[in-house]
Amino acid sequence: QVQLVESGGGLVQAGGSLRLSCAASGRSFSSFAMGWFRQAPGKEREFVAAITESGGSTGYADSVKGRFTISRDNAKNTVYLQMNSLRPEDTAVYYCAARIFGGIRVKITTRDYPYWGQGAQVTVSS
Repeated sequence: QVQLVESGGGLVQAGGSLRLSCAASGRSFSSFAMGWFRQAPGKEREFVAAITESGGSTGYADSVKGRFTISRDNAKNTVYLQMNSLRPEDTAVYYCAARIFGGIRVKITTRDYPYWGQGAQVTVSS
């Protein structure tokens, strides 16, 4: 079993920054492909960013490219999402997701990830 716990959400003004963290436990973190997704009220959960087990490959939704950065620290069993130049439309609950042995390509759909955190609220005011 894999447990994921997000932290770092909150309220920020437009143009500001936040860093989300997701701590994983239960199995060897270095075997997990990781992803971040978000869900705004009344909308479907959508892909934000993903990273392979080694950290050698990353992928981003077009809406966050150049503003968000995903990274991981396998020694700390943690994946991060650095969010800069935040916009009101970034407001959502952000979810961390994990998949064992994702392969060399990043995974960008919700069905690729069997393990999910509880979510962290990010609110960007205008």
